[in-house]
Amino acid sequence: MDALTLSEYRTTAGVELTVEQRDLLRAVAPSIAVTPTVGRVDAYDLTPGSWIGSVHLGELDLVVRPKVPIQQVLFLVSYAVGLGRWIDAPAALESSDSLVEAIIPGFTYQLRRALARGVLQGYRTTDDSLQVVRGRWRIGDQVRDRFGLAPPIEVTFDEYTQDIEMNRLLRAAIAALLGLPVKDQRSTWGLRAIAAKLTDVPLVRYDPRRIPAVRYDRLTARYRPAVELARLILSSIAFDLEPGRVPASSFMIDMNRVFEEFIVIALREALGVSSRVLVQGARGRFLSLDEMQRVALKPDISLWDGELCIFVGDVKYKRLRQDDMPNADLYQLLAYSIAANLPGGILIYAAGEEEPALHQVIHVGKKLETVALDISGSPQSVLAQISNLAARIGSVAAVRDAFARAS
Repeated sequence: MDALTLSEYRTTAGVELTVEQRDLLRAVAPSIAVTPTVGRVDAYDLTPGSWIGSVHLGELDLVVRPKVPIQQVLFLVSYAVGLGRWIDAPAALESSDSLVEAIIPGFTYQLRRALARGVLQGYRTTDDSLQVVRGRWRIGDQVRDRFGLAPPIEVTFDEYTQDIEMNRLLRAAIAALLGLPVKDQRSTWGLRAIAAKLTDVPLVRYDPRRIPAVRYDRLTARYRPAVELARLILSSIAFDLEPGRVPASSFMIDMNRVFEEFIVIALREALGVSSRVLVQGARGRFLSLDEMQRVALKPDISLWDGELCIFVGDVKYKRLRQDDMPNADLYQLLAYSIAANLPGGILIYAAGEEEPALHQVIHVGKKLETVALDISGSPQSVLAQISNLAARIGSVAAVRDAFARAS
């Protein structure tokens, strides 16, 4: 059956859902607001937020479309997971109505590149009870758990194996994608072939909210694109497999997060600075609005010269207009510029959310600038806008001289 199409931040009224479908939708896609339709029974108004993708509810499929083409979403995603330009993977930019089926070719491409020289192996520390001593004998555990009797012997040893975190993430992401419904099964053939190479790796079920971070070195760098995509995939998938209920699943990506991550990484590239200079969310830094340092602030982006903050900015994919606080985004940026003792800051919106403007704040003399980034164009045009934005940041009076030292 055809999927019901929704659009981000737009309400679709009068959608007929059974009680089970309603509950499943709330379980696997909580970002979609579900409210009863006035005057109707078993009908609901559905309003997606910033999460886009697809939801499978037994006999009913929902698709939440982004405001830009899927190709542009994939381009932003490639930056959000730190891959940079995805231009060398043309299959990843194939046109598709489904975000799942659009991302599968790109993930398959990166998997093939990662595994071209074989499955990576590494040392894994294992605690076990064996009949013979292997590695280090854990005498304390032997005494506590077995009252000193042996065998078995409590030991810890390092094993050279394919069972390492990076391979576990790859296999889990492949299995998760293969568990989702797709229209064209041919799109998954490549994934199934790659899965056969990872049969010696245990299949781990990860909590989408707690996907482990991975550190890379010279030997594991070839795995980075595939693993980072795997982490994104695992954080975007939800299943509801309660006994007695129709199996339900969703694959949803948060465009708020993707847009912010894209802006941060693309600006670092354009400015030629590291994550220690252009900081996201004030990680490793501290800004406070009050003298007692009780009101900590975390701007989306900030530029630092050592311990001195020399630029602050905020990133908003969607402007949320609240009747009681219609200019909350500007108030937030004003607080950042005051805390950092800067003449102002820049608020970056996705185009269509706000018109470019310059606000001169009375009394305190701060200049708050809003800029709009059009993400609907080609990757080249989007990156050209990023270059212009980077130049604007670099030319801010309070930044200009310090920026040369920081970079």
